[in-house]
Amino acid sequence: MTEQIPLVDYLVLDDSPHLVAHQCDGCGARYFDRRNACASCSATSFTSTPVATTGEVRAFTIVSFAAPGVPVPFVAAVIDCDGTSVRANLVNVDPDPDHVRTGIKVRLTTFPIGVDDQGTEAVGFGFEPID
Repeated sequence: MTEQIPLVDYLVLDDSPHLVAHQCDGCGARYFDRRNACASCSATSFTSTPVATTGEVRAFTIVSFAAPGVPVPFVAAVIDCDGTSVRANLVNVDPDPDHVRTGIKVRLTTFPIGVDDQGTEAVGFGFEPID
């Protein structure tokens, strides 16, 4: 079996891949990056908390221009996962206004990004529409 590593620290690759946020113990705000203090209440204690794997598209843009080597068009979106905002690309959907809109229900999915010389596979995530 190929060894896999998540592209970001907050992606957990197990039997049920999911995201994990740092939740402020003071006010409940959630962050995906490391924090010394909460931006909302200044508390300094956090607890790792799993994030819902389904959600709803709250905002999106269809990206037509990107850095060299990045295939376009693609859909960048903000997903509301049961109160936690997640920024991610929408995948497995045509990147046009006929197929993407706010309010669509989506679920977390993972996919291979690439393999290094030792055979370790990097795995990324996105959200795909729920049929």
